[in-house]
Amino acid sequence: MSTALTYETRRLPQRLEVEYASRRMQLRRREPYQAAIPASLASADFTFSGELLADCDDATRELVRFDGERSEFIAPFSAILLRTESASSSQIEQLTAGPRAIAEAVIGERAEGNARLVVSNVHAMEAALALADEISNASIIAMHTALLDESSPELTGGYRQEQVWIGGALPQTAAFAPPHHERVAAAMNDLILFMRRVDLPVLPQVAIAHAQFETIHPFPDGNGRTGRALAHSMLRHGDILRHLAVPVSAGLLTDIGRYFDALDAYRSGDAEPIVRVFADASLAAVANADQLADDLIGLRQAWQESLAPIRAGAVGRKLASLSLEYPVLNAVTAERLTGASRPAVVNGLETLVEYGILQRGNSAKRNRTWINPEVLDALTAFSDRTGRRVCD
Repeated sequence: MSTALTYETRRLPQRLEVEYASRRMQLRRREPYQAAIPASLASADFTFSGELLADCDDATRELVRFDGERSEFIAPFSAILLRTESASSSQIEQLTAGPRAIAEAVIGERAEGNARLVVSNVHAMEAALALADEISNASIIAMHTALLDESSPELTGGYRQEQVWIGGALPQTAAFAPPHHERVAAAMNDLILFMRRVDLPVLPQVAIAHAQFETIHPFPDGNGRTGRALAHSMLRHGDILRHLAVPVSAGLLTDIGRYFDALDAYRSGDAEPIVRVFADASLAAVANADQLADDLIGLRQAWQESLAPIRAGAVGRKLASLSLEYPVLNAVTAERLTGASRPAVVNGLETLVEYGILQRGNSAKRNRTWINPEVLDALTAFSDRTGRRVCD
């Protein structure tokens, strides 16, 4: 079927004009604009080329293989992958943060900036996976709330109640005006029925559902990150990924222009490009995540060999393993995770400094941090392979 949008003429509600608005903008605001009406998907038939379906099958097999083979590394790797996916998804929205900044935000050592927003995106991802068995309006709103409740709580709790648009100061000049808010509830109900279907291959279904979600744009803000979290929920719901969250957004980042072009093509009636983008992104994400897993496993094995003189249950050994998941540590976090006393924790951290596994992250006597530079380097290399720009 065609996913082409139709449009309806709408007007912005009358209100007092802001004092600083130019007369031209005031007059333009009163003009009608065209708001999108998405096609119904609930019972739509989709036909894809044999080549595309074969590519989707290849990508699906790789996702399943990765999820099974790497599940033995699940304890630290699950959290690592969630953060890399969240960082990549945030980068698509021009929110950049480097591995060290994100690691500091996770343990409460960085309270502001993009790193905190990335951590909020982790919470949205966690909510998406936890709610994978329940694809509903309530679960989608919960994902969005987990994303924005800390930074913009006034935008959470339900779907938008106003017109939004993408690009431009007004919907009359925007690159795209999503459906009027009066249509959002019905459009989301239709999308949920589509996501619950069991007669479609999972990866094409995920790609189409994502494109439809981004077209509906049901929230005032955070639609892109919520929509990509929702894709992971569907992959879990479809039994493709049972243990891990493959960083598909990192795959999308390898050619971000192609991703946005595919969304435009979807709105013009062609669903194949977005399906192909998701298939290719999945393959790229698996390859990149496999390399990251190999890098981290290699680091862990090297530490185990160098720490051979330390007894197996020592706090230092526990902290070395924890530094895979928490490449920046402070004493408070280390105490909580190990259950050891403050003196034992600090002694363990300093022992790892002596063995060259950790470095002191700062020179402060209070709020001291310890970093694992090799893990941070591996995470930076992962970002570099996606083309993602990182910053502190």
